[in-house]
Amino acid sequence: MSTSTSYYGQPVIKEPVWTPEIPWYLFVGGLSGASATLAYLSELRGAHGLGRRAWITSLAAVTVSPALLISDLGRPARFLNMLRMFKVTSPMSVGSWVLAGSGASTGIAAAHAVTGRFPRLAKIARPVAAALGLPLSTYTGALLAQTAVPVWHEARRELPALFAAGAAVSAGAAGVILAPVQEGAPARRLALVGAAAELGLVVLMEQHLDELAAPYHDGASGSYSQLARGLTSIGGIVLAGLGSRRRSAAVLGGAMLLAGAAAERFSVFKAGFQSASDAHATIEPQRRRVAEGDGHGASRHASPSGIGR
Repeated sequence: MSTSTSYYGQPVIKEPVWTPEIPWYLFVGGLSGASATLAYLSELRGAHGLGRRAWITSLAAVTVSPALLISDLGRPARFLNMLRMFKVTSPMSVGSWVLAGSGASTGIAAAHAVTGRFPRLAKIARPVAAALGLPLSTYTGALLAQTAVPVWHEARRELPALFAAGAAVSAGAAGVILAPVQEGAPARRLALVGAAAELGLVVLMEQHLDELAAPYHDGASGSYSQLARGLTSIGGIVLAGLGSRRRSAAVLGGAMLLAGAAAERFSVFKAGFQSASDAHATIEPQRRRVAEGDGHGASRHASPSGIGR
């Protein structure tokens, strides 16, 4: 890119300060949320074996999530401080409360599924955990989109849906790996539908980003993106072909889909760093909005009478 687009060619915004724990946080949060929903719906359909395994998966993932977030924040008190207030316009505030509520309700639901204890509490906790599954799976996409990082902000319509699809892949794949073949049909369907949606949404997002999608084809983000597409495509083919008949194929296909979903999170994460260091990516969308009369600075293009175009 041209170095004349910013002051001495320097980046206009700083790179994110998040640590490598964050992409894993994005991944396990989605896994937990979608697994809770899968568990509840499986139990409603009488698939209690799959439901029990999905509850355990959800509990394990939602237990790891705060640990990863606290590791990034540096001190546990910083996470607790986010729970001091609830601000509906802040994805971080909403997400912190969703994570806390999901952890509590999933813990009760999983304990009941494994031991049979707390039946009255579980009757309330199970649907609550399932309902919190969707916001837990998607709020991190909204959180990234609220930043000034071009490749994230300009994809604000696609990122939450992409993260929801990735969460569905993860939960379905984990269910396929853990459940016997004869019990895993709901998990297989969820994994395959999620995989198809994720692959389609990636293409849609890159088309919308246009030239801003360059990080997804270069550097670390590009490598993770290629890995994610390959694992998701091949894993889906294996699972759809032999996964309903052979345990080995189900485990292999599920493992590939699970790894592909994680790689997609890393691709999005790395793309943010690459995009933030590109001054052109920050400035050009702003100039385009100004030229179109949309956003701050549009008054420069007003007519002599003072009335905008």
